[in-house]
Amino acid sequence: MNYEWKKHPFRLLLYLEWILLGIALVAGFSLFLERHRLPFPVHNPSTIFPIGATISIILLGVMGWRLPIGSRLVQGLYISFGFGLSWLAVLLGGRGDRVFPALLLIVVIRACLLFPWSGRIVVSVFSYLSFLLLQVMSWLKISPFGIPLGKPLPRVIRYLPSEELQNLLLSLIINSALLFGLVLAFVLLLVGAVLAENQSREKLAVANRRLRQYALTIENQATLQERNRIAREIHDSVGHYLTAQSIQLENTALFLFQEPQKAANHLQKARQLGKEALQNVRNAVATLRNDPLKTRSLSISLEQLITEFKRNTGIEVKSEINLSVGLASEVALVLYRIIQEALTNISKHSQATLVQLRLTEQKQMIQLQIEDNGQGFNPTDNTTGFGLQSMRERTEALNGNFCLASKLEQGCHIKVEIPLWRIINRDD
Repeated sequence: MNYEWKKHPFRLLLYLEWILLGIALVAGFSLFLERHRLPFPVHNPSTIFPIGATISIILLGVMGWRLPIGSRLVQGLYISFGFGLSWLAVLLGGRGDRVFPALLLIVVIRACLLFPWSGRIVVSVFSYLSFLLLQVMSWLKISPFGIPLGKPLPRVIRYLPSEELQNLLLSLIINSALLFGLVLAFVLLLVGAVLAENQSREKLAVANRRLRQYALTIENQATLQERNRIAREIHDSVGHYLTAQSIQLENTALFLFQEPQKAANHLQKARQLGKEALQNVRNAVATLRNDPLKTRSLSISLEQLITEFKRNTGIEVKSEINLSVGLASEVALVLYRIIQEALTNISKHSQATLVQLRLTEQKQMIQLQIEDNGQGFNPTDNTTGFGLQSMRERTEALNGNFCLASKLEQGCHIKVEIPLWRIINRDD
């Protein structure tokens, strides 16, 4: 039998139990209530049963500090013990019409925390039957230990004819039963709603954790793909430059003594190739930074990127950046990387003189458009477009759409759309 005890999970319900316990104590054992005496002589009989009933109620309250989990048998015994203490408090202290309903509601609240709906309904039905049994015992004037279970009738009612008195008592019992049934149903639904809301919060928290883990996994995959792309670019681009430089150095050695001027030209070309290779390596390493945005906003980072692009390439850029929503950091980084990759491709392959960049907020989405007036290309012939593939994968990781259109001598147009619900900053 594997089980353990845990603290009461809901302070609100625990406070409600305390209020009900207080009501039971005040209603049943106030100094203004009539003392019950034993039908047989004992020492100080006026205090024995109230003390026993008080202890029963206190024990029922202490039970609420810990709840059993992991074993239905232990949970069933726990609830049964709660019913037993409730009955014991009434049998030893009387005043069942005031004390018993509050104690039964406490047991029902705890049953809601331990059992599914089927178990809650069973405990609620048993509580209702217990209340009806107490009413019937009070009506029939059954007094265990000589203590009346119900409230004494007013003197005026006692002088009513027997038949009218019985009808009146029966009506009171029916009204009390209906009222307690309504209260019981209300408490059952209230606690059920609290538990359902708490479960929804827990499921939402789990979903958020999974979403964050998924986003982190996507970002790690994107980072790995980016590093693979950079490694490939270094291999292809720098390898090309080094090969060409080696050829120029060989030509320099070949013409060094016979044609010094020609050898100097080859040497100058080799130096230029070395500078270009070094610049490519620096650019590749710069893109390895984990967060190029740092603490800056996306707009400021893009302005700096565009300024550097214009200074290094001489290509004019007309930009329009209009965002009114906060972007999550991973989304801002994706947009930055896509624009960075697009500008890199334009500078290397397009021979363009003008680039138009628009990053705006549309209906339910963020839209990015990049267009150049370069030589264009046939997308079906671009079988090694690792940069384009990287941009597409980054977009699709955010449930966005990536569209590329290009024709020879007509430039290239890239369009990215990301749903608005994916990009709003979680901290807002």
